[in-house]
Amino acid sequence: MFRWLLGGRDVQEPVEKSLILCLGDDQPQNPYTELQVLKGHSDIVRFMVWIDDTRFASAGDDGVVFLWNVQTGERLHELRGHSRPITGIALIPLKYHSQSESCHLLTASSDRTVMIWDLDTGSQIHLLAEFQSSVKCLKVIERLDVWLSGADKICVWNNRAELLCKTTCFKDADVSLMIELPKNNIAAVIRKELIIFKLVTSSESHTWEITEMRRLSNHEDDIRALISINDDTFATGSHVGELIIWDALDWSVKGFESHFWNVTSQSDKPAEIKISRTPYQHEACIHHLTADRENIFAAIGTGIYVYNLQTKTVIAYQQVAHDSRVLHIAKLPNRQLVSCSVDGSVRLWELQDLPPAEPATSGIFSMWGIGKPNKQQTQMAKRKLDCSVLKTLELTGDLIGHSGAVQMFLYSKDHGIVTCSTDHLIILWKDGEKESQLRSKALFQKLEQDDV
Repeated sequence: MFRWLLGGRDVQEPVEKSLILCLGDDQPQNPYTELQVLKGHSDIVRFMVWIDDTRFASAGDDGVVFLWNVQTGERLHELRGHSRPITGIALIPLKYHSQSESCHLLTASSDRTVMIWDLDTGSQIHLLAEFQSSVKCLKVIERLDVWLSGADKICVWNNRAELLCKTTCFKDADVSLMIELPKNNIAAVIRKELIIFKLVTSSESHTWEITEMRRLSNHEDDIRALISINDDTFATGSHVGELIIWDALDWSVKGFESHFWNVTSQSDKPAEIKISRTPYQHEACIHHLTADRENIFAAIGTGIYVYNLQTKTVIAYQQVAHDSRVLHIAKLPNRQLVSCSVDGSVRLWELQDLPPAEPATSGIFSMWGIGKPNKQQTQMAKRKLDCSVLKTLELTGDLIGHSGAVQMFLYSKDHGIVTCSTDHLIILWKDGEKESQLRSKALFQKLEQDDV
């Protein structure tokens, strides 16, 4: 069954109809039974960020930023200024004395510029063009009213786009990732090195300095993921599958895990039995990390792995969560996990308790010579069985709508899931039952007004 819904007023072009597709009732635990397609980008959409409860921004390889209303799908503004693909976006929250709130958007591009936009008017406020290489990451430190750009050097700026201080130029490679640490410290990634910097400000002279504190070279290969877990802990993941848990205060190693792809099966689930292996099934690269207070969730190759911070073990996993690389994962406020992949799918998972495990066997795989346990696998299985709490990731929903790799997604309790892809599209995945109730309510209200 297909239904059409007007996507809302388009600022730049005539309104196009936006398809809403009913997915059916074959996924009873999947509430996202309606989708709305948003068109506008002419190339890969790589980045999205929430602006507030009803607005979000999207950007990608076409160098354009679009502002959208997540409720209606209306395109609010079209921000044009970059001549090459956008490489990073970040939101700068601003509070004025009038107590009205507004915010600005930072965009970096491979054209070696950074632009600052007013999101209420859609106008460009500042253009920074003094970079010697492309800015690959942006970090806003709201507490200090500054933001950082990472390229061949780290630059510190205030919200008026004034340069406060910068590091010396890095010779080997550019900064690819940054996070904020306690005590005005910053963790920055340059290939396989993790470098800790400190921001120092003088209240008397109003000057700033950024000082290198330590270089951490524990990884054997390039770092691909960097996340802050809490005030005491952060984590990194590398191209060869190394997960390192760091102390955020003294930068010591609190935990280490690797070789996730060698874990043995939790159970012989028919849905996971595949005679042919996908090309990425045993890929080691950690593409993305996310965390809650108890666990780290790692996207590794085609799989998803749950690492418990207390027991320092893998407590749940799906080796073949998707048919291709998992690019982005997020833990929702409930027990659900969302993942998206190069295969174009978005999947919903639920972390469930697993009954006491028995020694794993190769099952049907042994008939084909696949999955024969080795010494390393046996040791990993024993470690898992010794863990006091074992869980499983159960597939609860499969969202199929994109024809290209899904780069990332946003989640809202009120408005559902927003996805972007290499197919140039953005899709709003909505709770079908809730949307139906809202339409019915609106219809009844209109009928009551007509009667009056």
